[in-house]
This record gives sequence, structure tokens and C-alpha cells, in this order.
Amino acid sequence: MNGEKIKVPQQDKTLTPGKLFYNWFAANIGIMGIVFGAIIVSYHLSFIQATLASLVGALSFVFPGWVAMIGKREGVTTFKLSRAAYGVQGNKVPNGIAWVNMVGWLAINVITGTLLLVSLLQVVHINKSAGITAIALAVFAGIVILSGLVNETILARIQTWLSWLFGGLTVVILIFFLIKADWQQALARPAGKWLGGFWPAVSIVAAGSGISWSMAAADWSAYVKPQASQSATFWHTLLGGAVPLFILMWGGVLLSTVEPGLASAANPIEVMSHALPSWMTVIYFLVAAGGLIPQCMISLRSARINLATVGIKMSQAHSLILHSAIVIALPVYVLFIAEDFMGNFELFLGFLGTCLAAWVAVFLCDSVLYRQDGYALSDMMLASTNHYNWKGIGSWLVAVITGFLFTNNAVWNGPFARGIFRDNSLGVFVAAVAAVICMVALRPLGKKLSEEVD
Repeated sequence: MNGEKIKVPQQDKTLTPGKLFYNWFAANIGIMGIVFGAIIVSYHLSFIQATLASLVGALSFVFPGWVAMIGKREGVTTFKLSRAAYGVQGNKVPNGIAWVNMVGWLAINVITGTLLLVSLLQVVHINKSAGITAIALAVFAGIVILSGLVNETILARIQTWLSWLFGGLTVVILIFFLIKADWQQALARPAGKWLGGFWPAVSIVAAGSGISWSMAAADWSAYVKPQASQSATFWHTLLGGAVPLFILMWGGVLLSTVEPGLASAANPIEVMSHALPSWMTVIYFLVAAGGLIPQCMISLRSARINLATVGIKMSQAHSLILHSAIVIALPVYVLFIAEDFMGNFELFLGFLGTCLAAWVAVFLCDSVLYRQDGYALSDMMLASTNHYNWKGIGSWLVAVITGFLFTNNAVWNGPFARGIFRDNSLGVFVAAVAAVICMVALRPLGKKLSEEVD
């Protein structure tokens, strides 16, 4: 044995389901929810369709809720659990992609925070320049990096306070957005296509919310007190993420009636400020920036856990140095070279969403089909003979390839990305469905594809 601890020690299980609610509420109260609402509108949907798409997209937090229940029951973090579905060695590829996902979200939030600080400085008559942008990036990235020194108990407490503080202020700002919205224009929008508009809108929201956050769900629920109920763990995770996300997306749907260029803006955060009274602009920027910090804390923590689970062991200091370099390098590229926030954001969601939707589908199918009596420690330990579970690996590979065949974007053009699959993210749903079909089809083979491969 290598001394690796699979289960979270009993003395560390100090969280309540209520803490999970505040954790996910804080992570989704950020202003990016309004941007998602604007993206939904860009699919040319009616007000009713856009509202429904916001609701269905927010309910993708069913998946983090489901993963959270498994993590709480087993007392094991996400990518140690997934070793059972993919094999200890086979798990490294999806585990690595999940790390890219968390680091990517960390970079996106740092970019957004930097844009917010730059816009805030413009309000106080400090003109935008490369130097000012660099200073804003250093300040926001520094706050995020320092959060990596905080342990789980203190982090959960911070999340609770941030939920109340920035949640309340965000609601006040949202009320101003709703007052400014052109309700007549919103209600007069013609209905869009259900297959070619509604479902692609749902898929892009799900890829950026419930599907992406599934990677971190058990990283928190594994620390929930054993006596807490499974249902409470599920509902607090689901509602903590879905409620603020839906409200903010719905606000973004209405705000797009006033600022129609919101979804395509190079700096959508600055565009939002135009809908506010001048006296409230400073408060808006501070709240928007503060609301991003909890998301960064979760992404940084889960990124470090994922890296360790892959088998890359490093000290906390070295881990922070690595993630700090990435958190600075990616924003530098987007802010100073590409100068296209929304384009890079949607490209990121499309690629990672396909890979992660396939992972979530395989993980949950494996749990339902083979783990009803719990997870065996022997399937999750590095010394396990469960090196490659080819049912999970094969299903994931087939699903990812299938999803990409139905996907096109600025750098990739799948051969089947035509008709309703053209210029949208429906490939995310295709990947998830393909993974489920493969897992069910391979079940009759029993353990034949999960034995050790030398």
C-alpha cells in the first residue's frame, strides 16, 4: 500500500447539508449568471422559451446533487470515486480533463474579476490601459491565490458570509435590471425553434453550470457529517446552485431587451453597468467582483484535489505556484492577445462540456448499475488490480468522439454538425446519451472488461 487515504477521516466530517447550500449558493450568485441569460436570448427564443430554458438549465444541478449524495454516503471525494468506474489508471484521463475544467473556470473568473476592476477604476476616472489591466489582474489573482491557504472549515464559513453579503446585494442590483427592462419588447419576442434553439440554449447553460460543477460535488459532500441524511445533501446541493442561477439568468434574459449586444460584448460586465443608475455603478462592480471570489475558491480547491488524485503529488506551496502561473497566463492571453472574452468562453464550454457530460453519464450509470451496495475500497486504491475498467473507458471514449462528430466551432468542424446541430452545443447532449447507451449495452459482459490489463 502507498499510504493514500481513500475515505475522509471521521474527525474531518464537520459540514452540515446547510453548509453545502451556502457553498453552492455563493458559487452561483456571481454576475456570470446574467451573461448566461443573455446567451440564452441569443438563440432567438421567446420570453416564455427563454424563461423555461433558464429553469431547465439551472436544474442541471440535479447532477451535482446526485454526485454529492454518493460522495456523502461513501465519504470519498469525486475522482477517487470515479476510479471504480474507469479503473485506477484509466481514471487519469477524465480526471486530468476535470482538472483542466476547474483551472479553466478559475481563469475565466479571474478574467471576469479583472474586467470588473478595470471598469470600476474607469468610474473613478482612471482610464483603461494595459498597465491598469495588468495591475487589476495582479490584485484579483492575488486574492484568489491566497484563498488556497484556507482550510475546509474556514472556507465553508467564508462561503456562508459571502452568500448573505453578495447574494443580498446582487438581488438589489437585479431589481434595478428588472425595472430597466423593456417588458413589452420581451413579451413580444416571437417563438424560436425548440430543437434548433431551445435545447442548444439549455445545453450551453448545463455545460457551464451543473455538468461542470459535478466534478467538485463530492469534494465537498465527502466532508458532511455521517448522521446527515442523503436527501438533505441532495436538495441543499441542488437548490443552492439552481435557485441563484435561475434568478440571475432570468434577469439576463430581461436585461438583453435593454442591452441587446450583451451576449457578444468583449466586456459583458461593463455593458451590464449601463443599465444601472450612475450612483450605483461602483456598488455594482464591487458586488460583481466579490461574487466571483467564492467560485474561484471552489475551483482552486477542486483543481488541487484533482491534481493529487491523478497521481501528481506536490506540496501545497508548489501546487499554489503551479495554479498561480496558469491563473495568470491564461488571462494574459485572453486580455492582452486574443481580446475576445465571450468567444473564448463559449469555445471553452463547448469542448469541455462534451468531455464532462460523457464523464458524468458514465460515472452515474456505473453507480446505478454496479454500486448499489456501495463502493469497494479495493476498486479505488492505487494498489488495486482494477487498473482499467474498459466498460467505463470505452463508453467515455465513444461518447466523446460521438459528441465531437456533432459539434462545430471556431476551431473544429464535425462531419455531422449539420441542421439542428450546426453552430450550437447540442453535441454535449449527444455525448451524454451515447455514454448511457454504451454503459447499458456493455452491462451483460459483467466483469470481463474490468479485469486487470498488464
